[in-house]
Amino acid sequence: MPTRQEIIRAKAIEILSNNTQGVQYSKLASKIKEALPEIPIKTIYSAMWNLDTVRPAEVYKAGRGLFRHVSFRETQVVTPECVPVAISQISENEFYQSFANYLVTDLEECTKAIPLGNNIFRDKWGTPDVIGIEESKPSDIVKHETIIISAEIKTDTQGLITAFGQACAYKTFSHKTYIVVPKNSSGDDKNRLESLCLIFGIGLIFFDNTNAQNPDFEIRVRAQRHEPDMFYVNRYMKLVEEDLFT
Repeated sequence: MPTRQEIIRAKAIEILSNNTQGVQYSKLASKIKEALPEIPIKTIYSAMWNLDTVRPAEVYKAGRGLFRHVSFRETQVVTPECVPVAISQISENEFYQSFANYLVTDLEECTKAIPLGNNIFRDKWGTPDVIGIEESKPSDIVKHETIIISAEIKTDTQGLITAFGQACAYKTFSHKTYIVVPKNSSGDDKNRLESLCLIFGIGLIFFDNTNAQNPDFEIRVRAQRHEPDMFYVNRYMKLVEEDLFT
């Protein structure tokens, strides 16, 4: 007689063999539970969490938490979240002011933030779309130095790598940097970007690139503070001194 573990794994492989795009871990567990209601869900989870390791000839992981049958390995995964979407017809600069407000009022990362863009810094390393500062309040008992926060906003779901590279460049003159990307970007791209942001200390925020009136900003990774190069800090802050520091 097959054990419960063997029954669960056999059912999982049967389900995967009928789903060309694969099935996420939690959804696969739910499907197995529906087919085998007499088996406790905890038993199902414990039997299949490493399914790709114990049954490598039949199952592989096509993405984070995504199990897929090996017979579909040569075909591209196109989940609903990864279906290519039309590029937003709304200009990026229409989101600049709302994100500047979000930095101040929602995240409380800045005491003042302004839209920028338009190549104000005039060099190949790029200009942040939004830049802000955090300064000590008069009521603060312990004062701190001025902190500079920069952000890069992308409405194009194909521009995520570019956004990451620009955010890295902004770290030379910013204590914190953020990337703001569309929620309808592919799941794999968002997962990869999240991992990179955690490694490099860059903040990650998702938003609705189809609605300039209500972008619905959603923070995924909060930016970590680091010490920028003061040569570049002073070089670039001179260009925005009047707007940002007065």
